[in-house]
Amino acid sequence: MKEDFLHYIWKFKKFNASNLTTSNDEEITIINVGQYLELAGPDFFNAQITIGTQKWAGNVEIHIKSSDWYAHHHEIDSGYENVILHVVWENDAAVFRSDNTEIPVLELKNHVSHDIVLNYQSLINPKSWIFCEKQLEHIDKFILKNWQERLFFERLERKSKPIFELLQQTNSDWEAVLFILLARNFGLNTNGEIFMKIAQSIPFSIIRKESFEVENLEALLLGMAGLLEVEKEDNYYKNLNFRYFYLLHKHQIDKVFIAPVQFFKHRPDNFPTIRLSQFANLYHTQQNLFSKINSLTTANSSYDLFQVATSDYWQDHYQFDKQSPNKKKILSKSFIDLIIINTIIPLQFAYAKSIGKEIAEDLILLLDDIKPEKNAIIDKFSSFGIAVNNAFETQSLLQLKNEYCNKSRCLECAIGVELLKSE
Repeated sequence: MKEDFLHYIWKFKKFNASNLTTSNDEEITIINVGQYLELAGPDFFNAQITIGTQKWAGNVEIHIKSSDWYAHHHEIDSGYENVILHVVWENDAAVFRSDNTEIPVLELKNHVSHDIVLNYQSLINPKSWIFCEKQLEHIDKFILKNWQERLFFERLERKSKPIFELLQQTNSDWEAVLFILLARNFGLNTNGEIFMKIAQSIPFSIIRKESFEVENLEALLLGMAGLLEVEKEDNYYKNLNFRYFYLLHKHQIDKVFIAPVQFFKHRPDNFPTIRLSQFANLYHTQQNLFSKINSLTTANSSYDLFQVATSDYWQDHYQFDKQSPNKKKILSKSFIDLIIINTIIPLQFAYAKSIGKEIAEDLILLLDDIKPEKNAIIDKFSSFGIAVNNAFETQSLLQLKNEYCNKSRCLECAIGVELLKSE
């Protein structure tokens, strides 16, 4: 038995509300269970309850045992002075306010159907990947679709928080924020944080000034990545090395230590040299990129915008001094899909939120165009009968697994609540 189950029972009044009495045999009539806060302090705010002949308005606190009041030290917390009813599964101790008046207690265990308790226990199966995996495919499609929309926008709310933090750090320069976010995206999982620090170490005003010469952008990015530190005979390397130290002096840029970029376990097309060259070429070929990205509404328009390749040198190199067969290294559609999912959509959402514009439907339609992501989590959901057709659905399922299933928040999940109702 967990408190979240009792929160569910109380919130949705899943108990026999007739003939309720306190532990002192005073009659209880529930007018309003209150608002479920999920914050510090009492669990339900502004409930309305008649106890005996007196009508009360105040807060409700819920525990497994009434003695948990003292275990959680509520007796010394002024935030619990306005509790009008203590709802518990088992009443094992009287509880008193600071003025020594006893708090009325409602013991629920004799008012809840045995079936609903069994349903809850069958749902919370610790041996499963997710608790509801055996019932998942039977969930009503309408309920699942609505819940996926809610999950998707919860995920965007979470992703927007660091965007607004970056906005403060860059004096509300959306172009600079985009530059940092795209850098992280170009670094993928292994080099993402390193690329992000590289982007943050170069004031975006300098990127604007130097974007007309792609070699200058490459020099700055590769230099800050620590890839221009040693002597090499390669003429292109010497050119970038000279430009890098000239630009550091010209713009008075402080050279900061950033962890070495990783080549190990990457396919050659994902080597940091290749991704940084593509990133430099993107900013060389596209001016005012934020306004262009903010107006994207389809996957195809995104593919057109990000049709960039490396500089000529990298067509037959993956590393300095090591020639390879000639290959034009352009951004693949699957890579651009990751940019749409991880940068374009969150940025559009954050910007629309900042100006009070509603674009929810547009964001869903854009992700409907994108192929579903492939990873172990999505594969598992597919094996349980959940259809996965596009990136909108995969993003919502990732939010479901990470924020609800992994944290056992079944009774805050529309699927879990529906299963308890339908069993």
